[in-house]
Amino acid sequence: MAKDKKNILFLILGGIFITNAVVAELVGGKIFSLEKTLGLTPVQLPFLGEHWDFNLTAGVILWPIVFITTDIINEYFGKKGVKRISYFTVILIIYVFIAIFGITLLAPADFWLDSNSTDSQGNSLNIHYAFNAIFLQGMWIIAGSLVAFIVGQILDAFIFHKLRSITGKKSLWLRATGSTLVSQLVDSFVVLIIAFYISGKLPLSAVISIGIVNYIYKFIIALVITPLLYVAHYVIDRYLGEQLSQEMMDKAAHESKTLL
Repeated sequence: MAKDKKNILFLILGGIFITNAVVAELVGGKIFSLEKTLGLTPVQLPFLGEHWDFNLTAGVILWPIVFITTDIINEYFGKKGVKRISYFTVILIIYVFIAIFGITLLAPADFWLDSNSTDSQGNSLNIHYAFNAIFLQGMWIIAGSLVAFIVGQILDAFIFHKLRSITGKKSLWLRATGSTLVSQLVDSFVVLIIAFYISGKLPLSAVISIGIVNYIYKFIIALVITPLLYVAHYVIDRYLGEQLSQEMMDKAAHESKTLL
């Protein structure tokens, strides 16, 4: 019974983790304006000789869910559990993008091109080109994301359990927030440099601008979602039972300590 509960919990957490990670990769090629989305005028902040707006990659909307799931997996399954789900997710993401790349090579049907030859305003549209442009742009994102993802996840797990060895069972907010803030500082810039600067799509100044704004967003979200960790902790503890929950956390802390 206890083993079944542990397996079901890992399956649920893994499903949430993988789904949001994959979708975040797929939508990461879109850069959106936070100000315009909120109905505001771009701020045009002067910095480093440039005027910066709050522009972010669309993937940042979903990554906070990955962050919080990582911390929960860390708490109950340890560093080994985070590594296991992270490596499996990388394999699945690679599969997704290989599949997408193959699909972009398929010849489009004439009726599909004709029925989508204009947009809703009557402007000319090449749907095949648009489809390929959106998804193939993701190839650079996948390259950057895979590097940043693995480095970020391992760093997150390492810092999480370093802090746990200092704080003990208390201060969940500190180890969760601290590990996220450090790991995402690395993640925010690695993925953007590879995906947009090395690919030649954006100048370095724009990449730095987006990276800083992304990190500020992640910093704020990491603080805002901290209460959700305690809610998740409560729900999981009720599901597992106090004894099993404590056994899993103690085992996770012990195993992770030997891996540090």
